[in-house]
Amino acid sequence: MSDSAAQQDPALLSVNGLVKDFGGLRAIDHCDLSVADGTITGLIGPNGAGKSTLFDLITGFIAPDTGRVHFRGEDITNFPPYRMFRHGLARTFQTPREQASMTALENLMLVPAEQCGERIWNNWLTPGRVARDEVRHRDQALEVLEFMDLVHMADQPAGQLSGGQKKLLELARTLMADPKLVLLDEPAAGVNRSLMQRLAETIETLARDRGITFLLIEHDIDLVMRLCNPVIVMSEGHHLMEGEPTTVRNDPRVLEAYLGGQYGAAGG
Repeated sequence: MSDSAAQQDPALLSVNGLVKDFGGLRAIDHCDLSVADGTITGLIGPNGAGKSTLFDLITGFIAPDTGRVHFRGEDITNFPPYRMFRHGLARTFQTPREQASMTALENLMLVPAEQCGERIWNNWLTPGRVARDEVRHRDQALEVLEFMDLVHMADQPAGQLSGGQKKLLELARTLMADPKLVLLDEPAAGVNRSLMQRLAETIETLARDRGITFLLIEHDIDLVMRLCNPVIVMSEGHHLMEGEPTTVRNDPRVLEAYLGGQYGAAGG
């Protein structure tokens, strides 16, 4: 592909021919997919389809056996997670990974890279700079908590937050790094309906107003159909199909294998 053609490629993220075996099990089987800039893209499929493993491969938590991952036109295959994060590629997990004994505010203040106070000698040599750096990160964290409707929990230990609030905090942590793409792994799992509504509205606002692109795994099909376009379907570790929500919803292969006959009948 020529340089000019690559620059015209609308994909923010491209996955090409990824393969991952675990012993005798092929979890990801020559998977190809792309995520366009500015979209909220859904990723669905049954348990065991390889969705979370694909996230691990994209974000550098495990290495593919073969295949490549490109982000913003750069080959990022095998980058460690911290490099992905600094490049603007962030993710959340099915089970939030908060620092339970630290406050919600402190969890966010941990995120920015290369903080002045991380170098112990700076606390003696340039204490004013360290203090200014901390104030700046604190103000940013409070702004993010306010946006996520969590500012009232700023001084509470993160381990005391509800499951839904922890999901919001997990997303808030990604915002501290000014991400271009966020991979959300089952954001609605274990979240009550009111907080799920808040989470969905937040994702839509971030995509619309801040230009953040999302790729999300979700088993709540109603949420996927409302929030995502396009929707990608995985089966046995590979890309089965993708399209607009109504196209995916009415595809016989999807209705039978992923949504089930009961949902298909209910959905009309």
